[in-house]
Amino acid sequence: MTAILVDDEIKSLNALVLLLKKNCEEVEVIATCNDAATALEKINRLQPDLLFLDISMPGKNGIELMQELTTHIPEVIFVTAYDDYMLQAFKFSAVDYLLKPVDETELIEAVDRAFTRINKKKKMEGLEVLMNNLRPQLQAHEIKLCVPSQYGFEVILLQDIIYCEASSSYTRFYLSNKKQVVTSKTIKEYEYLLADNFFVRVHRSFLINLRHVREYRRGEEGTITMTNGQEIKVAKRKKDLFLMKMKEYSK
Repeated sequence: MTAILVDDEIKSLNALVLLLKKNCEEVEVIATCNDAATALEKINRLQPDLLFLDISMPGKNGIELMQELTTHIPEVIFVTAYDDYMLQAFKFSAVDYLLKPVDETELIEAVDRAFTRINKKKKMEGLEVLMNNLRPQLQAHEIKLCVPSQYGFEVILLQDIIYCEASSSYTRFYLSNKKQVVTSKTIKEYEYLLADNFFVRVHRSFLINLRHVREYRRGEEGTITMTNGQEIKVAKRKKDLFLMKMKEYSK
């Protein structure tokens, strides 16, 4: 999930960058701006998913900037020291309105809401997943995923994905033909997109395909062996979810 941060106060801007880096790994900050004019140019050119926007700035304020956006309108989280503009802000269907100094918990919750909105939008537009909806009885081996790559994109059959591994803001796909595909999308985005297709996030770093689970060994955390021999630890808080999904899949 790409983001642009806009704030005329350098100290506040840097503090927000650090908070996002610490608490919101799914957010990739692609630009920071100190004024509305620069922000408008970068938003139109880079087309971010999310905008963190201060309201009170010299020249055009954040509300006026939003009014000028026409070609690309990202989800927006207003971050400001004043609550005077709250009603105006929500006229733009803002995800949230955070007051400075930003509370970490409120920031995480706001980003989660933004993430849900953005992925619902992408899913509806069909930009991430190529699902053949023309046939009502779609079989698992027919479902394909369009994965952006360094040179364009690759179309992968879901049944060929053994598991996905997070690497910073990137995701690495491990396939049954021993091939690996790396994409700049985060693992959280694929967790959302593949949730209805027997994929389960069993660890902060791993999203597995239940079709490729070969063995599960109990333990304090538990260990899964995949069909390629890779062993993956199950996080304690994910164990119940994994066992429930495995039971559903086995029916």
